[in-house]
Amino acid sequence: MRSYVRFAALGDSTTHGIGDPVPDGWRGWARLLATAMDSGHDISFCNLAVSGATATDVRDGQLRAALAHQPDVASLVVGINDTMRSTWHPPRMRAELFECADALHGSGALLLTARFHDHGAIFGLPGVLRRALWRRIEAVNAIYDEIHETYDGVRVDLAALPQTHERVFWSVDRLHPSELGHRALARAFGAGLLEHGLDFELPSATSDGLFLPNWRSDLAWMVTEGAPWIGRRARDLGPWAVRRALVEPRTQRPAAPAVPVVGPGLVTLDP
Repeated sequence: MRSYVRFAALGDSTTHGIGDPVPDGWRGWARLLATAMDSGHDISFCNLAVSGATATDVRDGQLRAALAHQPDVASLVVGINDTMRSTWHPPRMRAELFECADALHGSGALLLTARFHDHGAIFGLPGVLRRALWRRIEAVNAIYDEIHETYDGVRVDLAALPQTHERVFWSVDRLHPSELGHRALARAFGAGLLEHGLDFELPSATSDGLFLPNWRSDLAWMVTEGAPWIGRRARDLGPWAVRRALVEPRTQRPAAPAVPVVGPGLVTLDP
């Protein structure tokens, strides 16, 4: 007899599915994973993630609905938007993420979380911006380290996934995973769920061909979504990064991790 599993996904645009378009909207790693889980279990899935969400948004706008779903599995993958805003406040973010994790774990859910990679390298940001962003991402990772140590669950280290450093992992904006990137994430989280006793076939690693990007769709995305987003985040993060660069000697700046050049158009800048 197939067991019944409730899965609630909380987070931002990546969990919402941006970068993996299908005819009815966005799909993404969480939906791919839920569909795969249905091969071995009866699944009730709700994706509460919202593009642009911060930790505050997840706590205030998603947590209650997730708890109402009574999840057996709950993903909490958010934080990168926080690092790119002038409202950045690590202690508050830590409190909000722990509040979410504690409530979900306390309801009986197995937590799915992630450690983030060096986004600045994937973007190809100039060194000063890359270092500024990496400092903040490391602070987010430290919080998730604490959460994983406290509540266990399944954690995917994005920096350790080989696909993270391949151009095909990313959509045209290099912020959101492509279909193949979402599939890699779904498979990584799925492998962790198998280790925790669930039984299902992992999502396919190959494209199903529902949407094949081309230069026209890529250009339209960059004009309508990518460029405006980059402009907004640069206005938030840029002044802070410049101030840090002026007051802190280069020799004292922690280097961002080295990332190999992975394909045409993706250049890794030295710290």
